[in-house]
Amino acid sequence: MLKQAGRFIFDSMATKDKITVQGTEITVISDKNSDFISLTDMANAKEGEARAADIIKNWLRTRSTLEFLGTWEQLYNPNFKVVEFDHFKMQAGLPSFVISTSEWIEKTNATGIRVKQGKYGGSYAHKDIAFEFGSAISAVFRLFLIRNFSD
Repeated sequence: MLKQAGRFIFDSMATKDKITVQGTEITVISDKNSDFISLTDMANAKEGEARAADIIKNWLRTRSTLEFLGTWEQLYNPNFKVVEFDHFKMQAGLPSFVISTSEWIEKTNATGIRVKQGKYGGSYAHKDIAFEFGSAISAVFRLFLIRNFSD
């Protein structure tokens, strides 16, 4: 995994695959020992491409999401910036609070979410986080995501 200007990029050894969940193709990138699932593709299933970024931002700004992400990072990322996380957590849920995946990564040194630019670009999340994001689409979508990913 390489880091560039606050964004993680996948190394050249990463492999790309697709799974289909309720008729939507979702990109999965496997990088060493981890699988990252496209949140952007998942959000497209709910509202289409034009609204995918908004769906991800709205999910990211809730207290429960930030608590989940912060706990995940503290468990798996020794370089996670807990003080920055606490700042975001205090702001979560306020009408004026907005955060993007890029800002989350840059400010907290998060590794569970990555932003990829260019072809097949978008926001990708470690499978644990992507499964949680599936609930933002629907409970049924989340269950099919887990089942189709595991097959």
